[in-house]
Amino acid sequence: MLEIDVSLSRGDFDLEVTFAAPTPGVTALFGRSGSGKTTVINLIAGLLRPDRGRIALDDAVLHDTSRSYSLPPQRRAIGYVFQDPLLFPHFDVAGNLRYGQRRAQPRGTEAEFADAVELLGLGALLRRRPHELSGGERQRVALGRALLSRPRLLLLDEPLASLDAARRGELLPWFEALRDRHAIPIVYVSHEFEEVVRLASHVVLLEQGRVAAEGDVGRIAMVIGPELAGSVVDGQVESTDPVTGLAQIRVGHSAITASGAGLRAGQAVRLQVLARDLVLATLKPMGLSVRNEIDGTIRAIVDDGPDAILVEIDVGGPVLLARVTRPAASDLALAPGRRLWVLVKATSLRGHVHPRR
Repeated sequence: MLEIDVSLSRGDFDLEVTFAAPTPGVTALFGRSGSGKTTVINLIAGLLRPDRGRIALDDAVLHDTSRSYSLPPQRRAIGYVFQDPLLFPHFDVAGNLRYGQRRAQPRGTEAEFADAVELLGLGALLRRRPHELSGGERQRVALGRALLSRPRLLLLDEPLASLDAARRGELLPWFEALRDRHAIPIVYVSHEFEEVVRLASHVVLLEQGRVAAEGDVGRIAMVIGPELAGSVVDGQVESTDPVTGLAQIRVGHSAITASGAGLRAGQAVRLQVLARDLVLATLKPMGLSVRNEIDGTIRAIVDDGPDAILVEIDVGGPVLLARVTRPAASDLALAPGRRLWVLVKATSLRGHVHPRR
């Protein structure tokens, strides 16, 4: 368990954060810029000291002001990957990786070095200098260097923030591979919820230096604001079509068609379903191009400002969230207990391998 209970005041910014996250696994610190995400991981790393509080990782206390105790950063055995990879320009890739390996206690083995190189696809890059690498390649080297230091915790501070969408898409599978192969607790800082959906098993939502919500990804998805509000549901791949790149995914009592490149039958997956992407029908639809017509029952209706409501729909266990205007809700006579059909395009959905597979 990673336990955080800290407060810190710096100028006009006040941080008061308390949470407990399971280990191992990926805990995402999610929130807007300025919400305190980087400050929290700097406190965990020992780069900042809280005014008050306690930080503990499993059976090790890292900081406790009540005992006037603070473990020095270099003794915390924490790997830190920054937005800027901060590679040593006078070392080639192998030299940067060896630097991390020399920090390990006890010192890492050649087998561990070879494993990191294979895991992160660095074999063809070992003799290159940092200036010869792309942004994504530099981050993979930084990740390998941190991994080879044998950390008991990895801190990743928005490692994809400086990359464009295409490079982020290329790099995310490497982070998934690290998560799935190594039982190292990871704290992942991001303001991109797609990254959180793909990687995290636990989420801490920060707003203005406070914990606004904490829990599994599905719970947080319902409280993160109008643009990203929705559901994150678990399912299992029933089949894939290599020609179309689509997958049939069992969610509750329905088979949902979604983009599924790289998935295979039998895998446990996670789907993010945005409230804004759903269309509701009170009669069974016919003759539509939409691939998904999901049978469900309204569980609850929640106000969502003056113009809209959020409709919670039970689809056989999982719950989907749809945003509907008030006039549309009135015309359809939406109410708890009413049966309806949820329509969503296959192109709006993508299956991601579940973090707990």
